[in-house]
Amino acid sequence: MGDDVAAVPTLHTERLVLRAFTEADLDAYAAMCADEEVMRHIGAGGAVGRDIAWRQMALFAGHWALKGYGMWALEDRASGALVGRAGFLNPEGWPANELGWLLARPHWGRGLAHEAALAARAHGRQAMGLSGRLISLIRADNLRSIALARRLGAEHEETIEFMGGVAQVWRHPASAPGA
Repeated sequence: MGDDVAAVPTLHTERLVLRAFTEADLDAYAAMCADEEVMRHIGAGGAVGRDIAWRQMALFAGHWALKGYGMWALEDRASGALVGRAGFLNPEGWPANELGWLLARPHWGRGLAHEAALAARAHGRQAMGLSGRLISLIRADNLRSIALARRLGAEHEETIEFMGGVAQVWRHPASAPGA
């Protein structure tokens, strides 16, 4: 990477390492993206192939290069396995900077998305200067993500047309515990 390209910081939580995606993550990330249940609330909804998973990883890398912030790969500290992603997306056409998360199904229900989102949000607000409007875009039937947004202190702001469907906009507080 050149001097003008932002390096992806590595963050450590109790159970996770938030780090840059690498090409070695493709198998695990593609498997996650091929799971219909994991992907049914993401983007236009539904599983995507390995080629799209690779393009998403390239988008994440490019987002860091162009914006200086972005989406982290979530690595389980105990096993070293890729278990998901969390961080920021704000590509052209997005309604605002989004804090998002996605976990492989075997890792649901363990609080990992909460742990990752808190770490990402705190780092974004405190170390990266992301002080503006921060939202999470969530499909109305994604009850797990709505519960997590509430747990993070976000409030339902509005409902919008987004990527071929309807999404709820959940606005994160400007400051919160673990901001």
